[in-house]
Formats: sequence, C-alpha cells, structure tokens
Amino acid sequence: MSLFDWFADRRKNAPVVRNSQGPDTDEGDGLWSKCPECAQVVYRKDLIANASVCRGCGHHNRIDSPERIRLIADEGSFEPLDSDLSPTDPLAFKDRRSYADRLRDSQQTTGMRDAVVTGLCRLEGLPLGLGVMDFRFMGGSMGSVVGEKLTRLIEEATARRFPVLIVCASGGARMQEGMLSLMQMAKISGALERHRRAGLLYLPLLTHPTTGGVTASFAMLGDLILAEPKALIGFAGRRVIEQTLREKLPEGFQTAEYLQDHGFVDTIVPRTELRSTLATLLRLHGAVPAALPVAS
Repeated sequence: MSLFDWFADRRKNAPVVRNSQGPDTDEGDGLWSKCPECAQVVYRKDLIANASVCRGCGHHNRIDSPERIRLIADEGSFEPLDSDLSPTDPLAFKDRRSYADRLRDSQQTTGMRDAVVTGLCRLEGLPLGLGVMDFRFMGGSMGSVVGEKLTRLIEEATARRFPVLIVCASGGARMQEGMLSLMQMAKISGALERHRRAGLLYLPLLTHPTTGGVTASFAMLGDLILAEPKALIGFAGRRVIEQTLREKLPEGFQTAEYLQDHGFVDTIVPRTELRSTLATLLRLHGAVPAALPVAS
C-alpha cells in the first residue's frame, strides 16, 4: 500500500468526532480539522496557531474561555477573580431534567463552575479587567453566578481605574433561575454605569452567538461595541420576530456585518487582529502600563 493509499484509507475510516467548539468534523486521530464553511482540511496545530481562524475562508471557529484568555492576556498575567463562586438551584427547577443535574454535567464536562471566567490581566503591558463567557457551559447562559462575577469584576476594575473587556458568547438569560437570572441584567448594567461615571472605558466583544438577555443588557452598553466577523447577534430568534411583526426579515439581519451597517456595532475585528486593536484602543483612552501587580 502506498503512503497516499494509507492516508486515504485512514481518512475514509476515521470516526466523526463531536467537537464542542463547533460543528461535527471528520478529524480522524485529532491531528486534522475540516473547516465547516469551506471544507478545507488543515493541520490542527496550524489552525490553533492562527487563533482558530481558517486561513482559506476566514471562518472563526468557536473557542473556549482558556483559549480566549490566552489570545488576549499577556502570558502569565491573568489573575482570576471569584473563582470559588458556584451556582445553586434556588427554584428546585426541573424540566426534562433537573437543573441540579444539568449543572453537575456541565461542570464535569467543562471543568468550570459556571459560564464565565473573570479576572485582571495585562494586554501589551496595559491593565485590563477581563470577563470571558464560555458557550460550552449551558450555552453560556446568564445565571446568578455569571451576573455576580461580572458585577464584581466591573466594581474591582472601577476601584483600580482599569478598563473592562467582556467577551460575550451566550444564548441569553438562564431560564432555570427565572427572575433571579433576569435581575442580573440590571445589576451588571448598574455596575457599568458607575464605571462610566468614573470616566473609564468599557468594551464588549460580541462573538458567535450573542443573544437574549445578554444582548439586551451589557453586550450593547459599551463605549465601543466590537464584534467578530459573521457573529450571530440578536435578541429573539428569526421565527419569533417574523411571527410578531408579521413581516419577512432580510437575510443575514442578525449578523455582525448587518448590525455594523445599521449602527449597532462600531467595528468588526478579526480574531487575529484583536490584541493589537485592543491595545490601540486602550492607549487612545489613556491606559498606561500598570506599575503594580494587577491583583493582590
């Protein structure tokens, strides 16, 4: 058997691996990845080295919170905040499964306590309060812990006079916590208003997808609203809106590009250019290198 035949046979019989970062792809032994948009097969290490962006078509694959932090923060500078906060089940909620079971499964699968990681870091030496939502944990839904951690992050950044960046990736409010989840919208927004009154910069980065109560609150309250290319951004789903308005909506009306054209997004930033863009914005708004460690 030739080398080509051996490789073709391995590809033909390779299992389909379910990838939490995006659609199912034929990845074989994990060394290769196929782009869900252009079907180009690339060496997985090369894809990761390019911030998980396809070099062929520019498709931005979904990435988890540790990878996102690695791409934004200076190496070794990220200091997590409130990492011990864990969700509870105050309503004893149960649909097809109990909320407690869903939480336990998500925690075991992701190694996270809830759907957001917060902390202080440096970006090209500049201080930054950073919150990163992770879609792997119950669709990045916003429960009480997500709201509390983001509020505490903003308050800590306000006290230290740090700018704040929140990377949004969420299906919206967490229905299993009912009104307690919806209250987080007001709580985070209040903290952001105090941050604004202190004359400090807040930047949300809208990634795929950013929807529901997250879009209806802190995702759209930035001094500058950034988005990744082709990110799905909206409040309700297309079918719900069309049934409510009784109108046919244009194609792509919830993409980052459409929202930029209509004034809801300030700029679209490819992931490979994110660090340099953020550093430029921070410097333009007066950020200087931190003289002291960013966290005690």
